[in-house]
Amino acid sequence: MKKAIAYSILFLAIIAGSSFKFLPLNPPRSALKLPGGFQVHVIADSLGAARHLAVTSNGIVYIKLAKLKNGKGIIALQDLNGDGYKKTGFGNYIGTGIYVKDGWLYASSNTDIYRYRLNEKGEVIDTAHAEKIVTGLLDRHEHNSKSIVLDNNGYLYVNVGAYSNACQLQDRAQGSPGINPCPILDSAAGIWQFRTDKFGQTYGDGVHFATGLRNVVGLDWNNDIDQLFVMQHGRDQLFQLDPNLYDAKQSAELPAETMYALHEGDNAGWPYVYYDPFQKKKIVSPEYGGDGKKTGGENAVDPVAAYPAHMAPDGLLFYTGTMFPERYRHGAFIAFHGSWNRAPEKQKGYFVVFQPFKNGRPDGNWEVFADNFAGSDDISSPGQALHRPCGLAQGPDGALYVSDDAKGTIYRITYDAR
Repeated sequence: MKKAIAYSILFLAIIAGSSFKFLPLNPPRSALKLPGGFQVHVIADSLGAARHLAVTSNGIVYIKLAKLKNGKGIIALQDLNGDGYKKTGFGNYIGTGIYVKDGWLYASSNTDIYRYRLNEKGEVIDTAHAEKIVTGLLDRHEHNSKSIVLDNNGYLYVNVGAYSNACQLQDRAQGSPGINPCPILDSAAGIWQFRTDKFGQTYGDGVHFATGLRNVVGLDWNNDIDQLFVMQHGRDQLFQLDPNLYDAKQSAELPAETMYALHEGDNAGWPYVYYDPFQKKKIVSPEYGGDGKKTGGENAVDPVAAYPAHMAPDGLLFYTGTMFPERYRHGAFIAFHGSWNRAPEKQKGYFVVFQPFKNGRPDGNWEVFADNFAGSDDISSPGQALHRPCGLAQGPDGALYVSDDAKGTIYRITYDAR
């Protein structure tokens, strides 16, 4: 009966020229591989370049798009009492960051951060008018996504990625030296902190919270210890830029993708050093006199966890729900988007992993949680991947949501031990 009513409404909406449509009543299962007891359903598809996402306490899913879809940069999915999802769009700007906190929806373009007031149902009250709380962030068209997260004290944190690989005099040119000091660090390659309740803030109004981070796309606030955690994309092309020091295999496996637990004033060391997961040391970059073995970065913080190179960690989420088994609670899920710089080795990534935590720090080895987004284990370039996981969010019931910016698919992962 519910299906018949929903389809009748859909037919009438089409006749009336309505701007919304219903997504599938019984969403299809995906080909993802998951641990026993977990199930996944596709709740939306073909949304466009779906980057980060956020879910309200009422279960409304908000998705930020990196490219406009039908002129809109934000998609809202609302489940109509189990009868299907209504899809609406608003916002005429592209971007990556989106976050829900204390009755507001925050969203970023590649230069600005906006917020929208939510009603008691979790719906945006006025989609046509957003409050611009941060403006004028640097966008040089490389590593330009502005990922955002909020703490519990009225502050917002945003990544401004480096518009460079290693801060060379001539970017990505063999033999070109690194600039010392690196001028990029004044307005990029770091995390900035702003107030959530002040309009029109610029760099001068914010706090340069952390520096020396080449590019952060995945970040989250760890409420267990009240601290910011971020995932850094490591540098590229060690072999191509310094073939006398590195071979192609080393270049494919160096440096690590790294997780940092940050305090105000921390420096992660880019571009002067990188983290070698095999030597478990900070190594001086070749552009700054390194030879692949020379250590440095004595004043730079160490990562709290390291992962294989060139997998592009684009999403980070601390799981606080109760739906999943106890071992997952307070641990971190990481969405690895997959990268291009592993040739001639096979591509890696295109999965969501779980990192166990204990007492607010990574504890034990990470493990693959959701796999087969790419559709194959044998791909040579990111363009061959069917899906690429990007954003992560937790629903009010503890379900895990994953976005895909290749096909615009939204996954909902649940657990049932039966």
